Amino acid sequence: MRVIWLTTVLVTLAACGTSPPAPPTRYEADGTVLSDSRHGPQLCANVATSLPPQCGGPDIVGWDWNTVKHSARNGVRWGEYHVVGTWDGARLTLTEPPRPAERRDAPVGRSDFATPCPAPPGGWRPVAPAKATHEAMEAAIGRAERLPGYAGSWLDQSYLDEIEGYDPDDPRSVERYANDPERLVLNLRFTGDATAHEAAIREVWGGALCLSRARHTEAELRAVQERASKEIKGVQSASVDVQAGRVDIRVWVVTPELQREVDATYGKGLVNLDGFLKPVGS
Repeated sequence: MRVIWLTTVLVTLAACGTSPPAPPTRYEADGTVLSDSRHGPQLCANVATSLPPQCGGPDIVGWDWNTVKHSARNGVRWGEYHVVGTWDGARLTLTEPPRPAERRDAPVGRSDFATPCPAPPGGWRPVAPAKATHEAMEAAIGRAERLPGYAGSWLDQSYLDEIEGYDPDDPRSVERYANDPERLVLNLRFTGDATAHEAAIREVWGGALCLSRARHTEAELRAVQERASKEIKGVQSASVDVQAGRVDIRVWVVTPELQREVDATYGKGLVNLDGFLKPVGS
């Protein structure tokens, strides 16, 4: 009896000290789901706009075409859906029924292309209006690309915010008001002393100009983009952000462990990861 009683106590204590496993993280995304003669339902980040469309990605476990509205042609089934499930590193297992996609493309604000230089007294305006033309702007960018330390260029068109009735979704409005070389600010970025290149740029460009400093040349960022695209598993897209001075990489899922590994490999902040599948509620 004594042995039995002691064993029972030990088992009870062990059970009390065991924590239940944490529930697996659930992820969600809006995207195309497609199946064809080569594979079953897969989630796609990039789609070839043929008819029928073509794409591929991780398998979706638990998918049933009979429960969702979809298109079908030549043995291909597809549609746009909001999916939720768990991720094992290669497959998405549904944890709730799919529903129509909720994708809402956030408008890209013109402030995304803001000028880092302080505005001069009286605001941004040409210093030599005769050289504030489209041809002069193209010549200035071309010259900047050949100068040492070139790190990128962009146009700040925040003046459009001041135009009453300007509609970025109306092609006629865009054609009339956008890309005005006499009102936009040409941004050029260089490593080292960016202002050292002002005289060379001003030989061809008379419009508003901001010269700012970068940590990496555009060529260096392009090299990192190419390397990271080959070395990081599951890359869906890769681009260079010259304003932020970094490479943006989209993968299926971003984990803290993966971001730490990328930071250790390429340098903290140089490669920014974005997950196509986001944790639910994030």
